[in-house]
Amino acid sequence: MKSAHMTAVECRRLALPHLRPAGERVAIPYQGKELYGILRKPAGAERPPVIVMAMGLDSTKEECDAYEQPFLARGMATLAFDGPGQGEGQYDFAIRGDYEVAVTAVIDWLQTRRDVDTDRIGMWGVSLGGYYAPRATAFEKRIKACIALGGPFDWSFAWDGLPELTREAFRVRSHCATQDDARRHGAALSLVEAAPRITCPIFIMNGKLDRIVPWRDSERLARAVKGPVELMIIDDGNHIANNRAYRWRPASADWMAQQLRAM
Repeated sequence: MKSAHMTAVECRRLALPHLRPAGERVAIPYQGKELYGILRKPAGAERPPVIVMAMGLDSTKEECDAYEQPFLARGMATLAFDGPGQGEGQYDFAIRGDYEVAVTAVIDWLQTRRDVDTDRIGMWGVSLGGYYAPRATAFEKRIKACIALGGPFDWSFAWDGLPELTREAFRVRSHCATQDDARRHGAALSLVEAAPRITCPIFIMNGKLDRIVPWRDSERLARAVKGPVELMIIDDGNHIANNRAYRWRPASADWMAQQLRAM
């Protein structure tokens, strides 16, 4: 798997200069090593706002072009990165519930750049990243707006209903020896205490037909946060409502552009 994965990483690296807009592979210092990301900036924009993008349990920064494009088209830069337990980050770092630690490192690094506006940072997350994004937003107040797509509210509560393959992927990326160890590790992935700390605007979405993350977790998050909420539940949508992407991708990008004054 690692061989195939690193081939995909290299293919995307070779493609980056030829994308429209082009991408830049970046290395972000983190706990004595590095996390890797892809930074893309809209053509002609001077110091655009930037969206930090958290991937899911099985997705990587190389796979999110369709998610990046709506933001880029609206004048926002994107920084998709592999955090602990994700993509290239999974080999050195286990999944961690306090994902804000990784996001703080990413934002610290962004503030060394002069080509993006770090006073206008948005956070975005998909699937398990739909947990990571609001979790980070609760603690990292440099984030001005958040999009949470199909994320769990409390991983331990959802554990028994997860597909076996999902539980096993979580075990491996948590660097746990057994499923029991993984269940205990997963208890740290909770928004119960974090969600009330979210005071910036947040856009929350999932589909009612999601067989991985219960759609009511999105409702629970919407009830718990203290900031302005835009909640979209798609009746005939599957996990992340990817079968109805036209319903939420443009709308969520328009919403973020409004929050960050990008349009």
